[in-house]
Amino acid sequence: MPEGHTVHRLADALAELYGGQRLTVSSPQGRFADGASRLDGQVLLDGQAYGKHLFLPFAPEAGTPTDSLDVTWLRIHLGLYGSWTFDGDSAFTAPHSIGAPRRKVGERGEHALSRGGGSALSGISGQDPAPPAPGEWMPPAPRGAVRLRLAGDHGVADLTGPAACELLDAAGVAAVRRRLGPDPLRPDADSEEFIAGVRRRRRAVGELLMDQSVLAGAGNIFRAETLFRVGLSPFRPGNRVSAKRLRAVWDDLVPLMEYGVATGFITTVDAEDVPEPLPEGDEEAGRWYVYHRTGRPCLRCGTAIAEREVAGRRLFWCPSCQAR
Repeated sequence: MPEGHTVHRLADALAELYGGQRLTVSSPQGRFADGASRLDGQVLLDGQAYGKHLFLPFAPEAGTPTDSLDVTWLRIHLGLYGSWTFDGDSAFTAPHSIGAPRRKVGERGEHALSRGGGSALSGISGQDPAPPAPGEWMPPAPRGAVRLRLAGDHGVADLTGPAACELLDAAGVAAVRRRLGPDPLRPDADSEEFIAGVRRRRRAVGELLMDQSVLAGAGNIFRAETLFRVGLSPFRPGNRVSAKRLRAVWDDLVPLMEYGVATGFITTVDAEDVPEPLPEGDEEAGRWYVYHRTGRPCLRCGTAIAEREVAGRRLFWCPSCQAR
């Protein structure tokens, strides 16, 4: 499942590609036909992310405030199998796909589009490509079970396999957000809410970091890596972790996840800890301290990295560096 930085990256991409445009919205598969017909011909105002949820506000006219009663919100959760695929002309600057489960963890998808378009979200950096010649590009036929297609002036975005794709009003959006803990990538996030949420629970902190009602957006990689980086045992009960140590967890997560938004990569190993050369068969040692490094030596102390299944997910940690 894509982690929160991917969804924020996706929100930025959709806002850059389609913000302020009146879109043609359809459901080639048919499962979202009623919702698509309500959005068809409306203007996408923005792209927002909260944890692993994507929120796209639509309105009849550009410039409508997002708190207006005229706004209809599209909520999408990619889940385990959802992905967006993009295609467009040379003025359409996007990655080929975001969120596809077939992609390797951390892979950015910076592939040129089939008709000469850009790549790698470079449009967000303010590039201004020359407009295409008339008739240079035609939208491709939908491939696979496309739940939703957004078509703008220069390109299309196709959504397949989401866990959730629904229309909400402002009250519905607020209800979803109330179920979620603070998102380290949002400027309105409250770290004290996260700290209090962990400290009032007896479950292991390694489980709580994956609980979206406690912390929104972090997934298995960020969970494992930040606990290692702050030296905290994933098995310590939440109510026995000090506020100081939990604040360190939050302060570590924020820049790691911001780097993920900026680059598309999850990279957590400090430069001074990267082995030179990388051990053969352990290429992850250049990216991660513990994730997917079971049995490999810890980059800091040499102890073999351990693995255990916890709440249905693989948990990785260093028994020495994270002894308490």
